[in-house]
Amino acid sequence: MTKDAFLAALRAHLTGVSPATADDIVSDYASHFDEGMAAGRSEHEIAAALGDPARLARELRAQAGLKRWEEERSPSAAAGAVLAILSLGAIDLLILLPLLMVVCSLVFAFACVSAALTVAGVIVLLVSPFSLFGGGLAFLHMLLTGVGLTSAGVSIGALMALASIGIINFLIHYGRFHLRLIKPITA
Repeated sequence: MTKDAFLAALRAHLTGVSPATADDIVSDYASHFDEGMAAGRSEHEIAAALGDPARLARELRAQAGLKRWEEERSPSAAAGAVLAILSLGAIDLLILLPLLMVVCSLVFAFACVSAALTVAGVIVLLVSPFSLFGGGLAFLHMLLTGVGLTSAGVSIGALMALASIGIINFLIHYGRFHLRLIKPITA
């Protein structure tokens, strides 16, 4: 494969990456070709050492997604990082996707429980001043029940937020480890 064909294939597979980032990546690999040819290697040898441009583009997209998550820490950056990691390979997709679906389902279920407990606690707190039946003891009981439900809901919500961040960080560490294992060795 020639330098121009390799760089064109690399650029074509860098979908989802900003144009400025794609330009930087392509210029880095163009300079890699230039340095290799200055050292006496042919374009075909350099392209063979770099490997498949499609696989290289997947790895570079994954690195860009991981970098964006580290810089932004937003839900869209998290989704981009997770999708970038999942796009590294079909085997990883078959292993990580079911696991990720189970974990995301659990996080969603706990988020629903958290919201339900919080709403129930607020409703009990709002109703407790009107509890005239049973005297002051019923009022105190409803007040404490409302505070307990609300605090349980907020606590579960906070724990789910921390768990979500931990899961995303685990996937990022996994992605980095994966990239180190499959990164081509260039001479």
